[in-house]
Amino acid sequence: MNSPKSTALVLALPWGATLILFWLFPLVYSFVMGFTDYRLLVADYQWVGWSNYRELFLDPDFGAALKNTFVFVIGTIPVTTVVALGLALLVSRGFKGRGIFRAGFFLPSVTSMVVIALIFTNLYQRGGYVAMLAELVGLSPPEYGFLYDQGTALYSIMAMDVWMSVGYYMLIFLAGLKAIPDELYEAAEIAGAGKLRQFGTITLPLLRPVALFIVVINSIKSFQVFVEIFVMTKGKFDTATAVYFIYNEGLATHFRFGYASAAAYVLFIIIAVFSAVQFALLRRREALW
Repeated sequence: MNSPKSTALVLALPWGATLILFWLFPLVYSFVMGFTDYRLLVADYQWVGWSNYRELFLDPDFGAALKNTFVFVIGTIPVTTVVALGLALLVSRGFKGRGIFRAGFFLPSVTSMVVIALIFTNLYQRGGYVAMLAELVGLSPPEYGFLYDQGTALYSIMAMDVWMSVGYYMLIFLAGLKAIPDELYEAAEIAGAGKLRQFGTITLPLLRPVALFIVVINSIKSFQVFVEIFVMTKGKFDTATAVYFIYNEGLATHFRFGYASAAAYVLFIIIAVFSAVQFALLRRREALW
């Protein structure tokens, strides 16, 4: 008769095989490939050591892609987090029809990114709805549209990303708010604390783990931004990001798989360091409290 351990091992085999074949093996193989000059259309390739990494740090296109990626991350995460928290506080109150508002705010986050990108491409075009709104408030829209101007293209995509993401993070904040015991607010009211003081001494401290989770997953998602760039600008007008650079080098134009793999691992290290710093900052703040 089979033991429970052997039964569990047999049941886990399909998952383990999938993990090795489609995650672990590609991960290791791409790391090794980053030290070669492997090209998709060339049969032979040579070991080049750290040459790809040295070339990356001297490549102005990669530097510009990293700069745009950091602008995207630093520009969207604070806005998304604050707006999502504000919406969660609003829809957590008891009022008639709040379910409709919750669904309405959440709907963009479950809509296809390609569909939303195409819609916003039309909204941002010359003579489009956004240009009309800008003119109504006395602003001059770019001559050829918001996505065809280096000064506005990336920021326009960032605004769309914030609009699409806030509903998802609103629900996470809402779950965190529901987990805070009502007794804490009642005790604070008895002690004479106002709403603002309750928010600063109860809500924010207890939402800190939720906020960290949101910031970390949003950071990872933002560092990997690609679909919006691919659909809306094809990386033109100073909008190319790190993942678009990797795609362009590996699959679209140059077919330099080794070079693209090295760039992918540089991005992986940046994301890991960025996430570790965020966790360290949270632990430090908790220690201060």
